[in-house]
Formats: sequence, structure tokens, C-alpha cells
Amino acid sequence: MDVHGTVAEGFEPVEQAFARNFEALGDRGAAVAVYRDGRKVVDLWAGVKDVDGTEPWERDTAQVVRSATKGVAAAVLLLLHRRGELDLDAPVGHYWPEFKAHGKERVLVRHVLNHRAGLPVLDRPLTLREAADPLRSAEALAAQPPVWEPGTDHGYHALTYGWLLDELVRRVTGRGSGEWIASEIAGPLGLDLWVGLPDARTGRVGRVGRIEGPEPSGVLRARPKRSVTDAYADPASLTRRAFAAITPFPDQNDPAFRAAALPAASGIATADGLARFYASLIGPVDGVRLLDPAGVDLARAEESAGPDRVLVVGTRFGLGFMLHGSASPFLGPGSFGHPGRGGSLGFADPETGIAFGYVTNGFRRTVTADPRAQALIRAVRQALG
Repeated sequence: MDVHGTVAEGFEPVEQAFARNFEALGDRGAAVAVYRDGRKVVDLWAGVKDVDGTEPWERDTAQVVRSATKGVAAAVLLLLHRRGELDLDAPVGHYWPEFKAHGKERVLVRHVLNHRAGLPVLDRPLTLREAADPLRSAEALAAQPPVWEPGTDHGYHALTYGWLLDELVRRVTGRGSGEWIASEIAGPLGLDLWVGLPDARTGRVGRVGRIEGPEPSGVLRARPKRSVTDAYADPASLTRRAFAAITPFPDQNDPAFRAAALPAASGIATADGLARFYASLIGPVDGVRLLDPAGVDLARAEESAGPDRVLVVGTRFGLGFMLHGSASPFLGPGSFGHPGRGGSLGFADPETGIAFGYVTNGFRRTVTADPRAQALIRAVRQALG
């Protein structure tokens, strides 16, 4: 496999691990970028643009990153909070009065970000067309009773997270979250990152699909525990229902899905776009910094931890970001970020100044700790000594 791009001196282990992902772990097309203290030290890509094609992956190839979108979306609410436009401890209904129905009066803005709102499912799932309609998705969430007492427990809001967050952004700013990200985050930083893909960028985005790979040895076994397997197999479980909040589940190569601004799932980015975003959270990147140090502390302060009622494993969340832990290992205890189901990952580690982005067109049967991303993280750790 020919690997293209550059690595700074000392980061050669990342290039070696990236090449091994193709040789041993089944990658078809992928890219990885790493920043340290705001400077890019790894910029690599290889393979094919489309998982089922032969056209080569280019430096500016972008891919659907699924739930890695959630970390970018979380920054919107945090930035609005830091600007004094949004109170994290206010009820959601303060900004969105219709939401207060059916026992949701005590759902706080904070609960949307820390997955404690009790709204991971919809009793009547939405079609893709309905999901992409901000009015329809907001009406569905306003009409939905919580499945546990808000604030008392946590469970991954796989798709509803995006609609909750998007409607809050609309109520506070008058703009959708995708538009806000484009103008306030991606634009100032020059990110190749979109939540709601513009028609002019469609040619840069590869086709994604399921791939199989060898099961890794050691602690990162691909075979899940029986309880997790059972939860995904049971149509009545919160797990299945959470991931089925859009039914049928959309084809992520469908132009309608890519154009939809779904802050939980439809983000499209390059590896550099993800890494540069996270670099700007923890320090300046070409003079632009998104979060001040207090904002970083807020983002990664533990809000939820322990058994997750949806993912059926122990998870840790800050405000919209997953935190380093056994279910989603990042670089170190202070790291925060978000994986995308099947492979993609972005995170930051303030203690080392590292920001990381990995995107792939080959989705594996992983929800958080994909073995390809984990191999790259171990290589970054090796490079840091």
C-alpha cells in the first residue's frame, strides 16, 4: 500500500501503524491527521476514495464520519454558553416552550449534552425526509415522553441528540446548527467539515460501506459481550430503538442523507478537518482558538459515567464529548472527543497538546473503540515517548 503525505520527525510510528491498518486490519481508504500545539505533525492518506471503487484517495477526500459529528455539534452549545447566549442549567423548555410537554419540564440544556435527557428513542421513528425537516423532528421530540426520569441516569442518544441540539441552536440563534458550524467554526478555521453537505462539495466525498477485518488479539477484541449482542438483537431494547430513530436506516451514500444537517450523524469531514477542529479547542491554530481554558475544562468535566442504558457498557461523557475510558480509549485520562460508529474518530488531549482525526470509508462492526483508530493512538503515544 502506497501511503501519501508527511510526518514530522519522531512521528514515524504513526505512518507505520497507518500502513499496517491496510495490510492487517482491512482498511480500503483512509486518512489520519495529528496536530501538536496547533501545528500539523501528521498528514497521511492512502487507498481508494470509494470503498467499492478504484479511484485513489486524494489529499482533500472527505467521508461521512457518523457520530464523530457529535463532538463538533457539542462545541456549538458550549460556545453559545461561553458567549452568554445559553445557560446550560436552564430548562430546555425555557428556550423551546413546546418541549415542556409529557414530563420534560425538568430536562436541562446540560442533559442534552451529557445524555441524561431520557429521550434516546422515538415511539414513532422518523423517515429520513422527516428527520431532515427541522420542524418535523422538533415536533417529534416535543411530543415524546422520556423513558427515564431526566437527569437520573444516562444512555447514549444516538440520533435524538442531534435534533435536540439543533432545535436549541435554532431557538437561541435563529440558525440551524449546520449553518452555525459553517459560519462560526468551519469558516474561521478553514475546515473541510460540513454538517449538511453543499452541492458544490459532493465530488470530494467518497462512498462508504461495511468491511470485514481480522479480529485483533489482546484486549481489543471485536467480539462483543453477550449482553451487548442481545441488546442489538432485541427490537424492543433501548439500544435497537435508539439507533432506529430514523427508519429505515438511511443509505449514507444517498445525497439526501449527506445534504441533511443531522448533528448526531451526518457530518462529513477530512481527517485534517477533524484534527484541526480539535486542535482549535485546546489552543490557537493560525490565530484562531474556539474554547478558552475554562471552556475546555467544562467540556471534559465528567457529567455521566457508568453503565450506559443504551450502549450496555460503561461509558463516560462530559458535555457532548466522550471522555477517555475503557469503552472509548483516547490518548490519556484528560482526553475528550467522539468516535463515529464503524471507525472515524476525533479527539483532543490538552496535556500533550495533541489533536487527532481519523476518517475511513470502510465501516467495521464497532461503535466506539475501532481497532484501526486504536492502533494509530498507540503509535501517537509511542511517538510522544
